[in-house]
Amino acid sequence: NTFSIAPDRLVALPDAVRAGQPVFRETGGLHAAAAFDADGEVRLVREDVGRHNATDKLIGALFAADALSGENLGIFVSGRASFELMQKALVAGIPLLAAVGAPSSLAVDTALEYGMTLVGFLRDGSFNTYAGGRRIG
Repeated sequence: NTFSIAPDRLVALPDAVRAGQPVFRETGGLHAAAAFDADGEVRLVREDVGRHNATDKLIGALFAADALSGENLGIFVSGRASFELMQKALVAGIPLLAAVGAPSSLAVDTALEYGMTLVGFLRDGSFNTYAGGRRIG
């Protein structure tokens, strides 16, 4: 598909997502999962004590709103990028997963196998691209 995002929009995501985390602001103890578009606009944020739960809430809310036009969205998560999170994005039809933390080797393998984009260490104005770099630029 044709989804792509500019690097400067990608590095702005952590701050934009944090602005949509009211409980994190109060407690400092929750993960976030957010859907964003090709302009880097955060469309929806969900919080939970676990990044997997936050991602499930996000995908469920997108599904309920009939907004899973995956080729037009990416997912940002506040923790590590695991195989399970890649799998959730894949099943939802969302081609890009960006994470604040490190990806697992199985997450990288999954992204490569299915033509997805995987970004890790998205913080402090930089990131690493592990798969699907064609969607960033």
